[in-house]
Amino acid sequence: MTERTFSIIKPDATRRNLTGKINAVIEDAGLRIVAQRRVKLTTDQAKKFYEVHAERPFYGELVEQMTAEPVVVQVLEGENAVAKYREVMGATNPEQAAEGTIRKSFALSIGENSVHGSDSLDNAKIEIAQFFTDDQIVG
Repeated sequence: MTERTFSIIKPDATRRNLTGKINAVIEDAGLRIVAQRRVKLTTDQAKKFYEVHAERPFYGELVEQMTAEPVVVQVLEGENAVAKYREVMGATNPEQAAEGTIRKSFALSIGENSVHGSDSLDNAKIEIAQFFTDDQIVG
């Protein structure tokens, strides 16, 4: 089934000019980038986006990291896009990520792990709606 999922290329990756390389991995995995734009998250946007982690000890650091540099927000489309992109991203800890995954190839650490991807279809819809309107997605 064709699905859409949400992706963020995080500041640690945009700072190192890795957007094109990460996009190539995404596309080579059979996912299409149907919307993409570079944005600088405000503190309020980052807090809202990561509010599920508000009680976690790393929340403040996460918000700081995500607002430090521009990010690239994306809508990806493909067969089982949510699961496929999670596989392509690799484990949160790059040391545990499989060879060829984005995090194995590009992440600096658990905190600076280069990409975010939705963890469910429901969350993908919510996350996409925070950054894109339907007419901005060309699929």
